[in-house]
Amino acid sequence: MNTVTRRGFVGAAAVGASTLANFSALAQSDGPLRVGVIGCGWFGNELIKNAHQVGGVQVIAVCDVDSEQSKKTMDNVERLSGSRPKAFKHYEELLDLSDLQAVFIATPPHWHALPFIAACEKGLPIYCEKPLAYDLREGRAMVNAHKKAGNIVQMGFQRRQVAPFHVVKERLQQGAPGKVVQVDANIHYKAGVQDTTPQDPPKTLDWDLWCGPAPKLPYSPAIGHFNWRLEKTTGHGHLVDWGIHYIDATRMMLDLGMPKSIHAAGGLYQLDGKITTPDTLCVHFEFDECPVVWRHRLWGAAEYTPETNIGVTLFCENETIFVDDKKVVIVPNQRNAERQTITPEQGSSGVAHMAEFLTSLKANKPAPCSPEVAYQSTGTVQLGMIAYETNNRVDWDAKSENITNREAAQALLKREYRAPYKHPYTG
Repeated sequence: MNTVTRRGFVGAAAVGASTLANFSALAQSDGPLRVGVIGCGWFGNELIKNAHQVGGVQVIAVCDVDSEQSKKTMDNVERLSGSRPKAFKHYEELLDLSDLQAVFIATPPHWHALPFIAACEKGLPIYCEKPLAYDLREGRAMVNAHKKAGNIVQMGFQRRQVAPFHVVKERLQQGAPGKVVQVDANIHYKAGVQDTTPQDPPKTLDWDLWCGPAPKLPYSPAIGHFNWRLEKTTGHGHLVDWGIHYIDATRMMLDLGMPKSIHAAGGLYQLDGKITTPDTLCVHFEFDECPVVWRHRLWGAAEYTPETNIGVTLFCENETIFVDDKKVVIVPNQRNAERQTITPEQGSSGVAHMAEFLTSLKANKPAPCSPEVAYQSTGTVQLGMIAYETNNRVDWDAKSENITNREAAQALLKREYRAPYKHPYTG
């Protein structure tokens, strides 16, 4: 893979004035791109590792509300690069660094919007993990901030780099499968749950700041580091956290926009009292092109068909196609027809997605996985959760970006921020 260095990151295309000011330093030196990382948990360190593998990047600063996580990440950066970054507790201080040239954001979703918008206001290029935002109105505010800044942003939907999904997309474009009648996507797995007993947070963790604009819940390991994913007020559950990858991949393969109506049913049948989002869920997304049905189950001792417990199945006129991260299985719609399995060669999707971001910087052109793309995938799964939480069909008008049939559902497009934080959407 080509090494991306700082000299090539400036082009002649017009961008926002603040972006040009930040890029001006890039044109004057041959050193690496100077990056700050906001969020030093598991995936913050994955992004650092991916960037190090691509090359041409130097992490000069990290930010986290837990000093122990910051220290571990500083040690990691020093081990990879030989230099030790600065550490900050508040993202505003990191963004004020005069020599900062790009930002990675890898916080939990409830902490995406505010640092993202602040980085846009400084014209900084951003690599931000999925989902785009916690709620749809945050997402709209983030897209608007990006458009105003004209900065280069790549959203972390790494499965857009997974080869089997591109094999299916090409096959659909060639027409062999015929019309796609329905798509099923699912991730069934046994969720690990932690202690839900309220207790004092670790001494290194500023729990009030960790909760930030979200409601401040009593601390417990079940909703702390990593485990926020199945908590309603932070990760918003399995569909939004992990399932979004396969909904986004489905949108990519079929060139879908957003659904026009959504039905959902599910509940807490096995993990009630341990998590706050459904352990069993089925969501029917009605797109103009075809329905997409999501299913998950977070319990069960063993899978009856483990080879298909994670993936996407496309039911087409001429064949059925199953695709996951490693393979494509084609089942012709004929009696006793032989199945075809395709296992394309591929490298790390995370490294490839990071390389795509850095290559976009080098060419000074928009990154392929933009906030606009992420808004549609993130909004789709958020509408799924709104349908579940209101126990009603949700009708979505993509043009006005409103729910047209349920006032209670419409109210869930934007949640109130905890004082003194202010929600960025003012429309």
